[in-house]
Amino acid sequence: MVLNHLMGLYTHPKQEWQTIEKNHEALKSSLSHVLLIALIPAVCSYFATAHIGWHPGAGDPLFLTPKSAMFMSIGMYFGLIAGVLALAYLAFWMGRTFDADPTYTQALELAAYTATPLFMVGLSALYPVLWFIMVVGLIGLAYSVYLLYAGVPIIMNIPEEKGFIYASSVVTAGLVLLVALMASSVILWSVGLGPMMQ
Repeated sequence: MVLNHLMGLYTHPKQEWQTIEKNHEALKSSLSHVLLIALIPAVCSYFATAHIGWHPGAGDPLFLTPKSAMFMSIGMYFGLIAGVLALAYLAFWMGRTFDADPTYTQALELAAYTATPLFMVGLSALYPVLWFIMVVGLIGLAYSVYLLYAGVPIIMNIPEEKGFIYASSVVTAGLVLLVALMASSVILWSVGLGPMMQ
């Protein structure tokens, strides 16, 4: 039940958004989806940094201590969940500006399913070569943006023209959230909570 829309979003996204719109799930279901899917990048990053080793370019692979990798993965997990919840709140808050009247559940569905391809990119961490992760990450980001543009008019029940502007506003808000998350990571690292190398 938690992952019931996953294949549809990859094989026929517009029809799947219409299915999601017709059968609005409970808040608990969308939240369960986010909690489960956010495990993918967190767990894969842990194994990559602690056991496989990162290959940033030439030279030997870099390893984090298991404790440090666990700390970073837990922080990533909660950061990703907070990011999706914040993006859902922004989509909910901006809805009235675009003559939509979404519930928070609708906004969370939009944010959760839009973020899914980005979270699935976490699987690429199991082959921790920087160029490969960047290529897969760009593909995941592009598909997430496509899902957002396809889903906003359907989930928010607004015309496509307004949906385009609405989705663009949500993308901008998402980028601001991403920069804020990165800045908070840098601040935490600067006060001594950064990764510890083996």
